[in-house]
Amino acid sequence: MKVSVTKKEHNTTEMVIELPVEEVAKAYDKAFNKLVQQVNIPGFRKGKAPRKMVERRVGEDGMRSEAFDFIIPDAYRQAVLDNNIEPVGRPEVTDVTLNEGEPCVFTVSVITKPEVTLGDYQGLPITAPVTEVADEDVDKEINTLRERHAKMVVAEGAELAQGDFALIDFDGTVDGKPFSGGQSKGYPLEVGSGSFIPGFEDQLIGAKAGDEREVKVTFPADYFVPELAGKEAVFVTKINDVKRKELPELNDDFAKEAGDADTFEEMKTKTKEKLVATAKEKDEAAFREAALKQAVANATIEIPDIMVDDQVDHMIQDLDFNLRQRGLELEKYLGYMNTDMAGLRERYRPAALEEVRSELTLEAIVKAESLTVSDEEYAEETQKMAKTYKMPETELNKLLVDKRHTEAVKDTLLRRKAAQLIVDSAVKS
Repeated sequence: MKVSVTKKEHNTTEMVIELPVEEVAKAYDKAFNKLVQQVNIPGFRKGKAPRKMVERRVGEDGMRSEAFDFIIPDAYRQAVLDNNIEPVGRPEVTDVTLNEGEPCVFTVSVITKPEVTLGDYQGLPITAPVTEVADEDVDKEINTLRERHAKMVVAEGAELAQGDFALIDFDGTVDGKPFSGGQSKGYPLEVGSGSFIPGFEDQLIGAKAGDEREVKVTFPADYFVPELAGKEAVFVTKINDVKRKELPELNDDFAKEAGDADTFEEMKTKTKEKLVATAKEKDEAAFREAALKQAVANATIEIPDIMVDDQVDHMIQDLDFNLRQRGLELEKYLGYMNTDMAGLRERYRPAALEEVRSELTLEAIVKAESLTVSDEEYAEETQKMAKTYKMPETELNKLLVDKRHTEAVKDTLLRRKAAQLIVDSAVKS
């Protein structure tokens, strides 16, 4: 097999492939062996008709078409391997010369993985964020814990106010007719939470347990249920009870219950230590992200649209999977978000572009630094994966027998090493 490779613009590689007569003959033999089992020729059982009669029945184009399928795809795959070409799109085959008794010549154009021209990626000056934890932050965190440990108590005779909780029954109608989702009994509502249609909760303020009110609202114009969007609705609403939070006192007893401490002062000290540790983690993560972004921005890459499209596909597949895990459907989610598939793809495109750019940059650094993965590192990673997926390591290894899966794990480790090299060498400023 002879292959002439030409690099074209926009990451397109063109190959002119020539196959010898012997390979063409093998392809025509395979074509005949397939067709002879399919063609009905009077006087012959299937598979027993002479070649000439089969060729006459299917015609020259029929034989050529079958031979094409036996010779072109294999030749293309071999040419890609022999010439270290990394396709990222489907090949386009043109200018095919395929005749029995002659060499086969054809041209293949395919979009390939782009070349990356690395910029600076080591010793990058990066501003290191430093988050200070103030006493106000500690007080806020303790008050959050206090809210979590609050008790709900019935406020006898109290008028409903912002922040109160109520159990309500409601019966909604539009144009005098009930609608799906417009009725409920014993619904727990926090007044001021904004969980209902704008204006609904405000009209309950001042009501007492046992009161009944007629709440009039208008559904937003962009409401996720199209048939209700912009419509006026009336909800006959009964207040069953009014409850208010009873916050615990900030004392040693509260510290023992909520703060894993013997005294309130010890609780404040431990809370600050936790906030400082969390702040440090966030600062380190921000520093890491900034270093990686700078290294990626310094690289020059012409990214094919098809790679971005593929990444968008993966992101939508992940979204669909996560939604199904929560019992939701992608179509309904699009309705909630007031968009369609084209809009979702457009929204994901910038993030997909950055993800592709980042992966290509890290792969280029792996090559430039000759990074490798040891057997010990690979084994350690598969152990972590087994724990993550909650499955025996032996079962995971069975799934990883396929070389493609093994290489995918190693590629992930290599990109991780490249990223760590960038971060470790970055200079904090």
